[in-house]
Amino acid sequence: MTDDAPRLHLLAQELERTLDAEFQALQAQDLDRFEQMQPAKTELLSELSRLCPPAEQLQSDPAWATLRDSLERSRDHHRRNSILISRKLEAIRGALSSLEAEQPGSSVEVYDRLGQMSRLKRGRGYQDA
Repeated sequence: MTDDAPRLHLLAQELERTLDAEFQALQAQDLDRFEQMQPAKTELLSELSRLCPPAEQLQSDPAWATLRDSLERSRDHHRRNSILISRKLEAIRGALSSLEAEQPGSSVEVYDRLGQMSRLKRGRGYQDA
């Protein structure tokens, strides 16, 4: 272990808390809060990678087991957040594609510039002939 060990443990714990807070923001769809966390998370990752011992030592030395476990939990939390973001993006893309789908005979109700309901007709109906 090095003199940086206590600092590394604190940084790893802070990263876990940040990733948990990030997950809460994603669940609440609070993208502003999510974006605000990114610089701090990047700084934590930079500091951890600067202070961490080489991977071989981290994996083989039992003295680093606590730090290794914390970093593995952070990795899992990061993956969880990534999956949540991917699923939300898929849902948004699905909604957009359903709105953009051109099906004969389908119509979509929208508001015109005066705030009144208007019906958009797709395709040519018998009225247009």
